Amino acid sequence: MPSAIYDLDLPKNPANYQALTPLTFLERAADVYPDHIAIIHGALRRTYRDFHTRSKKLASALSKRGIGRGDTVAVLLVNTPAMLECHYGVPMTGAVLNTLNTRLDAAIIAFSLDHGEAKVVIVDREFSKIMKAALQTCKAKPLVIDYDDPEFEGEGERIGSLEYESFLAEGTSDYHRAAPGDEWDAISLNYTSGTTGNPKGVVYHHRGAHLLAQGNVLTCGMAKHPVYLWTLPMFHCNGWCFPWSISVAVGTHVCLRQVRAKLMYDAIATHKVTHLCGAPIVMSTLLNAPDDEKKPLPHVVEFFTAAAPPPEAVLAGMKAAGFNVTHLYGLTETYGPAVVNDWHESWNDLEPVAQAAKKARQGVRYGALEDLDVMDPETMKPVERNGEMLGEVMFSGNVVMKGYLKNKKATEEAFKGGYFHSGDLGVRHADGYIQLKDRSKDIIISGGENISSIEVEDALFKHPAVQAAAVVAKPDEKWGETPCAFVELKPGKTATADELIAWCKTHLASYKCPRHIVFTDLPKTSTGKIQKFVLRERAKEA
Repeated sequence: MPSAIYDLDLPKNPANYQALTPLTFLERAADVYPDHIAIIHGALRRTYRDFHTRSKKLASALSKRGIGRGDTVAVLLVNTPAMLECHYGVPMTGAVLNTLNTRLDAAIIAFSLDHGEAKVVIVDREFSKIMKAALQTCKAKPLVIDYDDPEFEGEGERIGSLEYESFLAEGTSDYHRAAPGDEWDAISLNYTSGTTGNPKGVVYHHRGAHLLAQGNVLTCGMAKHPVYLWTLPMFHCNGWCFPWSISVAVGTHVCLRQVRAKLMYDAIATHKVTHLCGAPIVMSTLLNAPDDEKKPLPHVVEFFTAAAPPPEAVLAGMKAAGFNVTHLYGLTETYGPAVVNDWHESWNDLEPVAQAAKKARQGVRYGALEDLDVMDPETMKPVERNGEMLGEVMFSGNVVMKGYLKNKKATEEAFKGGYFHSGDLGVRHADGYIQLKDRSKDIIISGGENISSIEVEDALFKHPAVQAAAVVAKPDEKWGETPCAFVELKPGKTATADELIAWCKTHLASYKCPRHIVFTDLPKTSTGKIQKFVLRERAKEA
């Protein structure tokens, strides 16, 4: 193919081309606003100058220990300043950050350390017991560094060869970071959770992290100097890339070791928090707090939620409490949220029920995402935009993972047909907004009829006594499967199984209503997602 005139004598060079990376965000923030408070943690106040300096010292110390491009540094940390520093210091060396879920058992942590070939592990003293057990069984022999957070007052021994601050002292502040040789270079490794068997290692690249981080700022309407409360675990999809996003807007990170109602209200009131993220369980925690723990909000606080659609009652409660809720959607494989329920001003005039129906939709693609569609996985053709035809939600673009580490087969299956197959089933409405109906494995097929567990859960959520609900398939000799509901009641509220079944019959077709109700505490992942695989096993005995 002959060259166009724009291809002649116009090559890439260091002056006009640099690989995209989120590491530049912190550098700029420290250059332009060195004295602005970047991190708040208890009594600690840390400026952008110090945040950047400490991240460079971490990188320098790692580099002196031989850590470089393609090496894995694993961390078992909660939302602390050290976790933020790791999001910059580790990739500054070219290494890959693996943030481990703090609720995993020792066997899965051991698997992750071996699978990711961890060369270094940084562990919060709170989790030393579980890490010690994991290190005893795994084949990897990483350098172990203890993080002794001054805000942690519980028990926990030091198991490493040195402490985090001592390790930082080995580094120098004049460290020059390694630019990614290619923006396709890996920046982080995140293991999937909530399923049976060994988790899959999802690999992110610098380009995707850069674009999603900026996309968050635009999507969340962040003005300069936002104040972000860390209620979302940073180990979950790298905190949806917000450790990098906040530097874009030169904001302030307010760290929390524990997601508790009083701590959240105190932080919001004291630090004038503008934004926070979390699963619906975080909203329930805020709304169900005792009155003496609640505090009036200094302004409307933006709350971004993912996972299950917020029930109508929860949305109404959050609005009354002073929060504006925006529904996001994504997966570990898409760097966290890549879809947003972009709100239209005209929808403010709708009745509350109609507004809730709009809010329950997952929405449209982020600006950083190339394409989002609902397609027939066999034909790879889009479904009709009628809000009824079911298909699989699929993604393509720069904020889709590189693939699964050491799992060629799973990677190829996930990218079949040139799209990432989410495994989520949904519809597309006439206005282009998508709405999830279920995970492909969570659809209940009863007597040949497809029943959406989300639809049944939504009906249960509307009952005034129900705090949380999860619906799974229960094997049935006659129907094949029938819906079985596991329900948590609100404190001080009562309801019977017959009452809830009757309630569902007023909101759903009879065949969709649960045949069995089990009152129990729902098993959840660290990010608040209900572990339905646990409930499927329980349903067999219900």
